Amino acid sequence: MSPEALANLELGLTVMCIGFSTVFVFLIIMIIAMNIQTVIINYLNKVFPVVPQGSAAPKAVKSSDDAEIAIAIACATLKQNHG
Repeated sequence: MSPEALANLELGLTVMCIGFSTVFVFLIIMIIAMNIQTVIINYLNKVFPVVPQGSAAPKAVKSSDDAEIAIAIACATLKQNHG
């Protein structure tokens, strides 16, 4: 290999190591920040608890058997006519 190729290879490896190190440090900082945020939010949830207002559960809608039978007949007719 020529000296220029070795210099380019060394430069490329240097840039790659700097890039990987930058990403690694950023991810470490992000994980630490998320853990701190979790601690803060859990503390705030204890200090200011959320009180549910009214009934949050959706009410179940009862469908009649006639509607289900009509849908089944429509699907069977469609399949029979269009293969």
